[in-house]
Amino acid sequence: MAAQVAAMREELANAPVEVVVANHCYGLFELAAVYLSQAPPLLPQARLSIDALGALVTGLEGRLGDSEEQLKDGLSQLRLAYVQIDGAQRATDEAVAGAGANGAADDQPVEEPDDGAIAATGDSAGSDGLADGADGADPVG
Repeated sequence: MAAQVAAMREELANAPVEVVVANHCYGLFELAAVYLSQAPPLLPQARLSIDALGALVTGLEGRLGDSEEQLKDGLSQLRLAYVQIDGAQRATDEAVAGAGANGAADDQPVEEPDDGAIAATGDSAGSDGLADGADGADPVG
């Protein structure tokens, strides 16, 4: 066992440091990908892994050798995946909370009120296909 440890230390000492550090960065990339791929995703753990990778990649910019561009691309991909997964998870949470608040799922039709007012089903859409105010503009002014 001691001989194996000594051999590994010798191999590590002879490897270019930028290769060793890049290998650790790849480990952080893989760790973040594992957390993002869980069901449900483990977003706090993924975020820490992505932030750690980002700290290394940006903090060591210009010093990571041939792997630097690949690490930057991987970091960008992880950040994009995190934002997409987080957004989808938030939308799902809001939809569930909304359904729980009124007791109906969002995909169920809204009944038209008895007083003849237009229900929130898009019947009030103008020529642009948007209900008044649906485009974010102030419907009054």
